Amino acid sequence: MDLAYSLDTFYFLVCGALVMFMAAGFTMLEAGMVRSKNVAEIIVKNFALYGVACLMYLLCGYGIMYGSGEGWIPNFGTLIGADNTVASDGAYYSVLSDFFFQVVFVATAMSIVSGAVAERIKLWSFLLFAVVMTGFIYPIQGFWKWGGGALNQLNFLDFAGSGVVHLAGASAALAGVILLGARKGKYGPDGKPRAIQASNLTLVGLGTWVLWLGWFGFNGGSQLQISGLLNANSVAKIFVNTNMAAVGGLLAAMIATKLVTKKTDLTIMLNGALAGLVAVTAEPLTGSALASTGIGAVGGLLCYASIMTLDRVFKIDDPVGAISVHGTAGIWGLLAVPITNDTTGIGNQLFGAVVIFLFVFSTSFVVWYIIKKTIGLRVDIKEEHEGSDMEECGLVAYPEFKMSNKL
Repeated sequence: MDLAYSLDTFYFLVCGALVMFMAAGFTMLEAGMVRSKNVAEIIVKNFALYGVACLMYLLCGYGIMYGSGEGWIPNFGTLIGADNTVASDGAYYSVLSDFFFQVVFVATAMSIVSGAVAERIKLWSFLLFAVVMTGFIYPIQGFWKWGGGALNQLNFLDFAGSGVVHLAGASAALAGVILLGARKGKYGPDGKPRAIQASNLTLVGLGTWVLWLGWFGFNGGSQLQISGLLNANSVAKIFVNTNMAAVGGLLAAMIATKLVTKKTDLTIMLNGALAGLVAVTAEPLTGSALASTGIGAVGGLLCYASIMTLDRVFKIDDPVGAISVHGTAGIWGLLAVPITNDTTGIGNQLFGAVVIFLFVFSTSFVVWYIIKKTIGLRVDIKEEHEGSDMEECGLVAYPEFKMSNKL
């Protein structure tokens, strides 16, 4: 029993470390997708949001999410409880290892928000929102599923967080983007979108590889155990299905861009891979490798369609495509669960997706709105023109960069 406890605790911690490494992936992807004049601020923002997420989840988030609440009402607890003293069937890994694994999940949700509001949000306004998001909004909706709350009781399934993490992050991001508005120069006088070139596609590619790698900890760790034949086989299956879903999303998006634009769009292709990963996260265990590939492929195609629709029809300016990758693909992943897992139905899954979206979007909108009316959300026109690096951080990521007068 002690050996199994030690093995499962160690596995949990290693998976948590892999998910933490995803913070580097999000940072690289976002820094590569924005313009050179904002890169230093993006790096600062990603490090800072990780710190805020860890502190707030320690102070109150973990207690809210895994307290003794019932139904829709969580217990507003604080800090972490005592660790286990005896390894038993009811305690198969350390409480502290569980906290570490969960805290990097909440940081992931906040990283999703960061990418969508990039290049025009005030750094400290963003961090103020992060305090509320990671300390209260995320844990409350997380309690409804993973803390044994109402959605869990209604047989809503979300194995590793297509809804709890990814849809939640995208919903908060959408609320912020609506109140922020588009980057200056993104849309012309006729309303047509203008392409804003990424500063470093190498970083974008490397960031995607890091996220892909970290996802094995994200999904694999959600099995919670690796000791024993059944758990070990389950973890292996999760790894294979996770990988194949990314492959499906990547190839589907790649082929779609070639057919539509006659070019192979790198950023759409990479977002397709991430969308495939998001889609399979809701249920990476019960399906076959081929089924996971198909679910990922549909996620990649939906992500591509969503990015184009939000940009061209709704004028939603999302520099990294986070809302489509994590929101659209997250919803698809939740709805796809009954395809491979017959213990739930489409109605349960749809209800859960709607509840998460409405709660996170509405509460986030209120918080963003209060911040906007008090200290402000958006940088001034001068800072947006010259870049946030010097104004917010007092340095630049690329000293050789020369400012263009063209926005």
